[in-house]
Amino acid sequence: DLAFLAYYVIVFCFIRQGLTFYVLRPLAWKLGIKKEAKLERFAEQGYAIIYFSVSGTLGLWAMYHSPTWFFQGRHYFQDYPYWKMTKFMKSYYLLQFSYWLQQFLILVLRVEKPRKDFTELVIHHIVTLWLIGWSYLINLTPIGNAVFITMDVSDIFLALAKSLNYLKLETASTVAFGWFVCVWSYTRHYLNFCILWNVYNDFELVPKWAQQWAPETGAWLAPWMKWQIFAPLVLLQGVNLFWYFLIWRILIRALFKKELADERSDDEDDGEPEDENDKDD
Repeated sequence: DLAFLAYYVIVFCFIRQGLTFYVLRPLAWKLGIKKEAKLERFAEQGYAIIYFSVSGTLGLWAMYHSPTWFFQGRHYFQDYPYWKMTKFMKSYYLLQFSYWLQQFLILVLRVEKPRKDFTELVIHHIVTLWLIGWSYLINLTPIGNAVFITMDVSDIFLALAKSLNYLKLETASTVAFGWFVCVWSYTRHYLNFCILWNVYNDFELVPKWAQQWAPETGAWLAPWMKWQIFAPLVLLQGVNLFWYFLIWRILIRALFKKELADERSDDEDDGEPEDENDKDD
């Protein structure tokens, strides 16, 4: 598994760079984006749309073929442990792990220009990796997949709204952002609070024989593990609520001031002057 993770961290680096330089940046240029900072940001969001569309679809597919469809939280625990994983589920889970590990490395190595919420992003990525690693180790992957879906689906709409904003399609960007707020509210808050409720209320549904720390049997859910699961989910929700405040502030400004911008980002142009050749286009 560790070799798989290391290999696909590298693979994701190549995929991202290939899409950025051969697809997304040329597309942005043809669509009228000329400044380097915005080309880079458009490529980031384009890659996010592609990745989260694929991962979100795969996550929903995995959930559809499990007892937890659609967020049937009791099954996270009453069918525990999920000792045997299908090849599809194992590959999907480890690929998600590889993606988030790669994103974390990009963040902490500052490969991309840090945003204003750099600290919150670091916390988010650490908690995400914590949840992925623990849920995989203790055979509780269905709850991990549920969290994946709530994050991935909402991020598609965020990346789409930002991409449209970079293209200066103001009406389309505002509409997309409005849809994003609805999806984010439902997935990152309502569904995540449901997951928190399931952890708090349904943990005792774990079969009695599995309520022990016995890795050799596939059972890891001793009673104190309830809080090991609950705590990072609360921390993740705290970061989401911080972003939710920023999201509503952006939406209100878009509605009343007709200005849509990502408050998490520094000035996209970085004071970069227009290229003289751009003025002739």
